[in-house]
Amino acid sequence: MSEKSDFMTLPITVEQIQELLPHRYPFLLVDRVVEIVPDVSVVALKNVTINEPFFQGHFPGHPVMPGVLIVEAMAQAAGLLTQLSRRAKGDKGSPLFYLVKVDNARFSAPVIPGDQLRFEVSQKRLVRGMGLFVARSLVDGKEVASCELMCAARAHK
Repeated sequence: MSEKSDFMTLPITVEQIQELLPHRYPFLLVDRVVEIVPDVSVVALKNVTINEPFFQGHFPGHPVMPGVLIVEAMAQAAGLLTQLSRRAKGDKGSPLFYLVKVDNARFSAPVIPGDQLRFEVSQKRLVRGMGLFVARSLVDGKEVASCELMCAARAHK
């Protein structure tokens, strides 16, 4: 997608992200979207600071971002891919997607305060409200985590 689109201009800011995802502080874990190819891939960023509330207990004197939160951040990036892809098609009423499965999670290096996480998420398929995504997280060009994610659209009641 070009820098300018019908629905948003890159980079997509945290204020715009809050219009697309229901997450809020301290659980909104994506700060910016810098690349999007609708229905294909997204690149998003998270600036990791010592002010993150989880660093108080993980671990005192040796702060490390919990792996489960890195996976959650990759899932949020997948949610942004889904929501932005729908917006690109003119659909403003997007359903919420929930994380339902994580496969092959791997963590290869710790993420610490001062790091900038780069999330690269690709959509493998989206069928009948179920999306399968391949995700990886990088710091300074080095992969620190990866996984496959399955998300499902919330059933309407």
